[in-house]
Amino acid sequence: MAHVLAIVGRPNVGKSTLFNRLIGAKKAIIDNISGVTRDRIYGTSEWNGKSFTVIDTGGFVKNSDDIFEAAIREQVHIAIDEADVIVFMVDVTTGITDLDEQMANILRRQTKKVFVAVNKVDNNSRMLMANEFWSLGFENTFFLSSISGSGTGELLDEISDNLPEKEEELSETEIPKIAIVGQPNVGKSSLTNALLGEDRNIVTDVAGTTRDSVHSYYKKYGKEFYLIDTAGIRKKGKVHENLEFYSVLRAIRAIEESNIVLLLIDAQTGVESQDLSIFSLAVKRNKGVVILVNKWDLIKNKETNTARDLEQKIKDKLAPFNDVPVIFISALEKKRISKATDMALEVYQNRARKIKTSELNEVMLKEIEKIPPPSHRGRFIKIKYASQLPLPYPAFAFFCNHPDHVKANYRQFLKNKLRKNFNFHGVPLNVYFRAK
Repeated sequence: MAHVLAIVGRPNVGKSTLFNRLIGAKKAIIDNISGVTRDRIYGTSEWNGKSFTVIDTGGFVKNSDDIFEAAIREQVHIAIDEADVIVFMVDVTTGITDLDEQMANILRRQTKKVFVAVNKVDNNSRMLMANEFWSLGFENTFFLSSISGSGTGELLDEISDNLPEKEEELSETEIPKIAIVGQPNVGKSSLTNALLGEDRNIVTDVAGTTRDSVHSYYKKYGKEFYLIDTAGIRKKGKVHENLEFYSVLRAIRAIEESNIVLLLIDAQTGVESQDLSIFSLAVKRNKGVVILVNKWDLIKNKETNTARDLEQKIKDKLAPFNDVPVIFISALEKKRISKATDMALEVYQNRARKIKTSELNEVMLKEIEKIPPPSHRGRFIKIKYASQLPLPYPAFAFFCNHPDHVKANYRQFLKNKLRKNFNFHGVPLNVYFRAK
């Protein structure tokens, strides 16, 4: 399971720049206005064979015009609760501020590993200035420039050394583990209660009454699985604007622990950017996915094609991986929830499906012969044979003479043909090219 690394610090110290560098993409908005990271952003990073999720905590609170000091302190507390490793970012150009001191005091009182990243150290003069940050009292202090990347390698080396070795991919339980994820107040706890037949979770109309991840054992009607829901209780007084940060972290945890993800979408709002982010994370983690459109009972004036049209809209947004089951349910009225679990178990079987090498080659080599890979700079690419890799999710290796020159669109072509000829409904596919 991947671990969670949270980047904390006061506004405008370069957290988002470091975040972008760690995940290798310009995903976070960079600006020199404090509080510009309005949404909690997360991505995945891999270093020295270790995979971890990176959280850019930001420091923004809705409807606030001050420097957000109280909110930023709360962000640190959330990071301490939820993350495995914390990067505490400071700015060499301003020196140690009162807010830095307050954060350091909080971080020193907990047991999780803290790495101090002194940012904007990009010349010899600043290198000397950076030494004052040793006075914060953290053993793991690094001088770097997140905008140029200097020093980030040393920080990542130390972080990866402090993460446990990657767990063996094949060590998955035989009992399916199904995660219920989605945005706050979409009906996750209502669905769990409906499935378990008991009010296991508090259900209110206040978004965020759910906090802790809970595993429930389900064995009814010939079905057996573990249900993972973010199903603890959080006092209403602690439901703040940081709710989305909680929900993101909980979704990450639940997805990591699962085989199959039930992604709940509100029928009234449709697919939103946060839904797409959760879906993308599940796909990157090679989990099976079932889309559940909840609160379908609240949609008035439904016509014959209303569900079909909405399903097509959802799949258009999920492309290119849109071979995903979409089921319209009402958790409150317990409508079609049994169909949802049936489909989840079917997707679980699809994810575990093994194709014989002889059958795979018989089918796929014919498809390749009809449409061979395009040549690269006059070099003809010849795919000799294919085999399925011994992993708990579908992954295929195609052996050829120039594996580095096969284009991305041909990879997608092979995925489409695999889906057409074999049943991998609801499951992401991995296709690799290897030298023969």
